[in-house]
Amino acid sequence: MRARGGILWIAISGILLAGVVFVSVAALRLNLSLDKVDSERTQLRSDVQSQQGQLAAELGSPRIQSQAEKQLGVVAVDPSEIGYVNLGK
Repeated sequence: MRARGGILWIAISGILLAGVVFVSVAALRLNLSLDKVDSERTQLRSDVQSQQGQLAAELGSPRIQSQAEKQLGVVAVDPSEIGYVNLGK
């Protein structure tokens, strides 16, 4: 009778230990997948910053001025040649 009780406790302990191992492995897999997602997010943020820099360079003032001059004939005026009218008088 005592032997059966001992075997029963050993079996229950084995099942509980297997459950703990299963939960630990599942948590480890989850942590690995979260680490992968985190590194992908970091890479995407880096790509976005790089593309924003490229966009800013593409929209730079000299390029726009050159296109406006070629396509529309718009030319930048010297600021010293601009006069203002005082409408308050």
